[in-house]
Amino acid sequence: MAKIGYARVSTRDQNLDSQRDQLKAVGCERIYEETYTGSRKGDRAELEAMLAYLRPKDVVVVTKLDRLGRSLRDLLDLVEEINEKGAHLQSLGESVDTSNESGRVLVQIMGMLAEFERNRIRERTLEGLEAARARGRVGGRPPRFNAKQRQLVVRLREEGQSLRQIAKLLDASVGTIVRAIEKETATSGGQMAQGT
Repeated sequence: MAKIGYARVSTRDQNLDSQRDQLKAVGCERIYEETYTGSRKGDRAELEAMLAYLRPKDVVVVTKLDRLGRSLRDLLDLVEEINEKGAHLQSLGESVDTSNESGRVLVQIMGMLAEFERNRIRERTLEGLEAARARGRVGGRPPRFNAKQRQLVVRLREEGQSLRQIAKLLDASVGTIVRAIEKETATSGGQMAQGT
């Protein structure tokens, strides 16, 4: 069994001295240090190296849980990955240790809270969409052209302009022009060829 430290700071102007000292004080034989990280787990090369190095019964030690995971979901995924390797997690700041029963229970409670929060977010999103629909609003990006602009697009097309020419003239994509024509012809009940 070995104690493996993991230290992380979010920006280059922060320093790891305090975390390093705490991890050495509890007997970490090896410390992986991340001095700047992106937003995804894959952006953390030292974290990936530490996870690859882990052996059964090793203990990953962090000064605080937020040094390991950026969100509760991220943290729980990492705890699960550490557990799958037969290793454990110890956080000095929160007195969490997954090698004992109370630490495992705490992680399970955190998992339930994360699931609860995900469900609440989903419910709030659905409630918001339902309320918007009741008021006649639908989700998605607002249309690029209003009715008069769509009529202009159709008129330019009828005058022989190509879709690319109209798109360039109106600073829009060809797809946007096609959708404007489709919407206008559907509204007016007419039909129009749409070749480029």
